[in-house]
Parts: sequence; structure tokens; C-alpha cells
Amino acid sequence: MSAPAPESSCAVKPAIAPKPKIVSVNGVAIARAAIARETQNHPAAKPIEAWQAAARALVIRELLLQEARRLALAPEPLSDDEGRRETDEEAMIRQVVEREVATPEADEAACQRYYDNNRQRFRSGDLAEARHILLPAAPGDHQARAQAKEQADAIIVELQKDRARFSAIAETFSACPSAKVGGSLGQIGPGQTVPEFERALGRLPVGEIAPHPIETRYGFHVVLVERRIEGRELPFDMVRARIAVWLNEKVRRVAVQQYLAILAARADISGVDMSASPAQPA
Repeated sequence: MSAPAPESSCAVKPAIAPKPKIVSVNGVAIARAAIARETQNHPAAKPIEAWQAAARALVIRELLLQEARRLALAPEPLSDDEGRRETDEEAMIRQVVEREVATPEADEAACQRYYDNNRQRFRSGDLAEARHILLPAAPGDHQARAQAKEQADAIIVELQKDRARFSAIAETFSACPSAKVGGSLGQIGPGQTVPEFERALGRLPVGEIAPHPIETRYGFHVVLVERRIEGRELPFDMVRARIAVWLNEKVRRVAVQQYLAILAARADISGVDMSASPAQPA
């Protein structure tokens, strides 16, 4: 009878993954503690992914500092209006990128071409003229929210019978300062109200009391949309500067990525995979 076969290797528990290797750039080691601190700037689904992203960022930083020293750049730190000043290393990183990465400015033709191909992006926001009655309730107070909703539902029933009473009911029951003007919010544009109110407002019919109250962090709102004003297409002259800034930044980012890839390709880097897109310098 033959001897029993050895236990299959598939039954053996995999070994614990080893700690990351020492990360170095052209022989200069990057401290584990520095990588650990940097991980807070690189949120990820898994700790190892955050560690790898942090290591790549510090490798790029070291590459740029080494290149700045090779070019014999002297740091010229800048300060902002609030008195914050670059460190010498931040200045050297900025200077080497400014010197080595040349990017063309977006001309009139490029801006016009982008505008023509993306006209839907360049519109003023739709406006809504609306009135509301706010029945307040704190987000965590379930009893108060239930009571506020019940009161809002009752007010909707009353107003559906007689919409002319909106101002009087708003003055009596609404917790919003607009109660003094019959609940009028005036013309409301994008970003002027909390997101949950804005989303619901866009779906409501014009000229009718909303059949259900809008729930927000502040409570429940009884709403009447009196008019909608459709947004209009913005002329090229009004958005040309904004387009130029966006195109210039896009070109700059691509050029910086290419420059970083060249630096990484010709350097001796160990301990981290740099095949992922290099991080932009801080």
C-alpha cells in the first residue's frame, strides 16, 4: 500500500504579505515614517493602496528635488497675500517644473472651437419664482419631523381649495423670514438653496401647489412655483477667459505628467511600482 500523499499545498494558508520594501530614488531612501504621514493625503479603499500612492508621490517629489539640484537651482520662495511662504523645497519643485515644462497658451481659435463643441455647458442656470411655507423640525427629532409633515400635508389640502390664502398662511405658520412677504423667495437660481430643495423644485409643476411637501434638513416646505425662466446660452465673449484657463490647465497637467514619466523612466527607483500615472507635484 502506498504512503499517503503529502498534504496539498492548496490547503496551506497563504503567508502574511511582507512589509513594503525600502523605497529609494537613485540610491536615496525615503523614510517609512514619511510615507506613513503622506498616506493621509491619498485616501483609498485599502491601506496598501494608500501606501503605494503616498510612496509614488514622495518618489516624484524626490525626483524633482534631485533634478532641481542637478540644474543648480537656488530656491526662490513665493508668499501669498495672507503671508504664507513656500518652503525652500516647495520653491525648488515649482521652479524646476516652470523651467522644464513649457506649455502653449490656448489661442482664440482653440477657445472658439471648444465653445462651439460644448455650447450646452455655457448656459445661465434656470430660474424659478417660488413661494414656500416652512414647517421647521430638527434632522434628528423624529417626533417633530412627523408633526411638521402632518401639518404641511394639512396646509397643502387647504391651499389646494383656496390658493389665494398662501400669503396669509405663510405669515402665520412659516418659520422662514420670507413669511413677512407671503413666503416669497423671489427668483431662485442654481446653488441658492440647499441641494435637496433645489432638486425637488426643478420637478414641481408651475402654477400649482406642490402635491407633497419638500423635506429638507430644516423641516418640510409647502411650495408654489409661480414661474420658470429658462436659462440662456452665454455668448463666447463672456466665457472666453474661463475656457482659456481650463484649456491651459488641461495642457499643463498633461505636459507635467509626461515630464514626470520621463524623469521616472531614467531614474533608478526601487520599492514601489511607478507604472501608475505619476502624481502631480505638490
